[in-house]
Amino acid sequence: MSLYGFSAKLNNGQEQSLSNYKGRVLLIVNTASQCGFTPQYKGLQELYAKYHDRGLEVLGFPCDQFGHQEPGNDEEIKTFCETNYAVNFPLFSKIEVNGDGAHPLYKFLKSEKGGLLGDAIKWNFTKFLVDKQGSVVERFAPTTTPEKIAADIERELAK
Repeated sequence: MSLYGFSAKLNNGQEQSLSNYKGRVLLIVNTASQCGFTPQYKGLQELYAKYHDRGLEVLGFPCDQFGHQEPGNDEEIKTFCETNYAVNFPLFSKIEVNGDGAHPLYKFLKSEKGGLLGDAIKWNFTKFLVDKQGSVVERFAPTTTPEKIAADIERELAK
């Protein structure tokens, strides 16, 4: 199965096939509104604004599995992101990224690129960079700021 075989529910409740992103570079991130890393929304939005016209999509997947740092519902999350960080990249409905209830997309991403804790996601704002063919090329720790990923994104966009 490739990344394009998955779908996920957008923040507005609409089911979105990831095949809609074929030919685009993806940065897939599990997010949270009350995390020490939450200010990374600003950097993610800046990457999206800078590279979207060249083929980048940032996909945000809110998750409440780490310290109950995403307690809001989909509408509250969307309002928070728009109000505080002017986010206009796609946000999806809240999901789980670890355990039995992990979203199938995240099971796939973790199987493609493990991290320090094996396949498990360590915390909010773990980032996966996916190339234009749907292959996971890199996994970045929550501590890696979006700005530090810009060169990797440019490399993938140039291919």
